[in-house]
Amino acid sequence: MSSTEGPVRPTASITEVTVVTGTRYRVERGAKEVERVILDAARGSIMQFAWLVDAATGEQFAVNPDHVVTLRAAGSEP
Repeated sequence: MSSTEGPVRPTASITEVTVVTGTRYRVERGAKEVERVILDAARGSIMQFAWLVDAATGEQFAVNPDHVVTLRAAGSEP
């Protein structure tokens, strides 16, 4: 690494989750992992949420699995 380059950050899988309102969330995890979390919540008790981590802020948030419309692998963030 030259002196002009910054430290190398590990890449993380990013998945975009779209809900019925059209709001899109970018989360830290691969699409298959996110799918599993959402499906597990949907099969759980009534009103169980799927807990995810926002890729930009690192904060946890929850989505109602019944409101998820699409999942899309967004690749990696450098």
